[in-house]
Amino acid sequence: TSSCQERMWAYTVGFTVLPHVGGFLGWFFNRKEIPVWYEKLKKPSWCPSRKVFPLAWTVLYTGMGYASYLIWNDLGGCSSKAVIPLGLYGAQLALNWAWPPFFFGARNLKMALIDILCLDSLAIGMMCSWYRINKVATLLMVPYLGWLAMATCLTLRIWKDNPEQKPGKSE
Repeated sequence: TSSCQERMWAYTVGFTVLPHVGGFLGWFFNRKEIPVWYEKLKKPSWCPSRKVFPLAWTVLYTGMGYASYLIWNDLGGCSSKAVIPLGLYGAQLALNWAWPPFFFGARNLKMALIDILCLDSLAIGMMCSWYRINKVATLLMVPYLGWLAMATCLTLRIWKDNPEQKPGKSE
């Protein structure tokens, strides 16, 4: 059973690390836009400090990844029962990873807002599908849902308060 335990350990680590991959790549490719462009945007007084984001995402991605492992494990791996719960997880994770390129890369606040509104719906649907399977996994997603609510409000406010530049206009 040593080989089985090692395999389970590898799955646990793999599932837990996976969300961080897209998060890191999103930061890596957009990191230059933060001091140049993001700092100049009009933001509400309740906008978290830039220093809070990496810490928050580390905690959220870790909880999210481990929760997805619990669901995968409870459903017996990649079984037909796992298609919807893990499909919703994968879809919301893809939209999560797509937000930084829309917001920072393309500077498309409207597309970032559409992305996060779809992400919210998928995350709620995912949590509803997970609740019957594993309540701990669902509870691990509650901080993420809370952060998404704040991030959605923040994206909406930034979109409303920073009218998009018309093509041809310099910044």
